[in-house]
Amino acid sequence: MHLISDLGGPGGTPDRPPGTRLVASIDVEWSKNYRITNGNRAFCYSIVWLAVPDAADHGPVRVTETLPFTYTSLYLDHDGERGDLVAAAAADLAAAAESADLITGHQLCSDLAVLTANAGARPPAALAAARLAWHARRADPARKVLDTRFDAGHLLSERSRRLVDVCGELALDVTQPELARKSMTALHRDWLGGGDTEARERVTALNLRHSLSTALVALRAAGHVTWHAPMNVNAMLATRLSGQLGWLTHPTFRALIVSGAEANR
Repeated sequence: MHLISDLGGPGGTPDRPPGTRLVASIDVEWSKNYRITNGNRAFCYSIVWLAVPDAADHGPVRVTETLPFTYTSLYLDHDGERGDLVAAAAADLAAAAESADLITGHQLCSDLAVLTANAGARPPAALAAARLAWHARRADPARKVLDTRFDAGHLLSERSRRLVDVCGELALDVTQPELARKSMTALHRDWLGGGDTEARERVTALNLRHSLSTALVALRAAGHVTWHAPMNVNAMLATRLSGQLGWLTHPTFRALIVSGAEANR
């Protein structure tokens, strides 16, 4: 599998500075096959961690594009590694259950369902625990699990709950150049079938953007953060993942950073 992480790999957790809240945001990509039961196949996932000052006493904290995050991202090199990917995702979910104050995903229930279906006869205990926590999230006084597709409606006036539309309404710039010419499924085929590294890195960047933007939406929905005019999530990716993904130095991607900076002047 292809791994990038600044936490030592799956199951790693960041240091938590005193007086902060820690959010873990998870996103899974899968190839879709609705013609057979449990036909969806996970091939990439990421977990992003953000630590923000506890807003309990003074209201939401204003954050900017300089807000640091830590991450683990895993991508299959071939389909035979799917069981290992599920085990790695379960290790990160277990770490989140142990260490995070808030666990989030965008339609997290679907990600967990696909991982569970791909796990075989004996899914890791962390997957079952995460699914139970998702179902019980609204009855949990600690509000430890927040699904941004279903639990951020109080922030929104538009009907769409697609992540890209939710982010747009909340002034998060999540422009997705990766999908300008090809679908995610086609990019994944280019990687598995032809070893196209740029195709894999495009999907990896897309997946990490999903995790990072979901973390920001969840923190805002929970009342912990706010931000000024559009925050460029691509700029945050480019800063934190420098040297990890060649795609982030591509002129198409770099143009997003420049245009975002000019828009905020």
